[in-house]
Amino acid sequence: MQHITLVTLVVRDYDEAVAFYTGALGFDLAEDSDRGDGSRWVVVRPPGSADGTGLLLARAKDDEQLARVGGQTGGRVGFFLHTDDFARDHARMTAAGVRFLEEPRHEPYGSVAVFEDLYGNRWDLLQPA
Repeated sequence: MQHITLVTLVVRDYDEAVAFYTGALGFDLAEDSDRGDGSRWVVVRPPGSADGTGLLLARAKDDEQLARVGGQTGGRVGFFLHTDDFARDHARMTAAGVRFLEEPRHEPYGSVAVFEDLYGNRWDLLQPA
């Protein structure tokens, strides 16, 4: 059996990224360890992430990486956040200042709305049907 545990997301700053993902999105801070070289191992996960899937927040090390912050998926939705209560999470995230790019849609596959994280990466908030 295999499963993906972490996906790296390149960020400008550890603390601003942690604040957004734990505050605005409500993720849990699973780990924040100093690596001794000025970098940190920072992992956030959606609450109740049963399989342990999370994001490794990696601070950009150079100009090339910094240029990719917010554009790692070429402007496409690259991340899919499933919820068991779309209305609750949409309202909470909106109140926390999350920028939704569209009004909620109710499709045959579920309720969905595209939002951007603090860097401009696009996400789907999705409650499957």
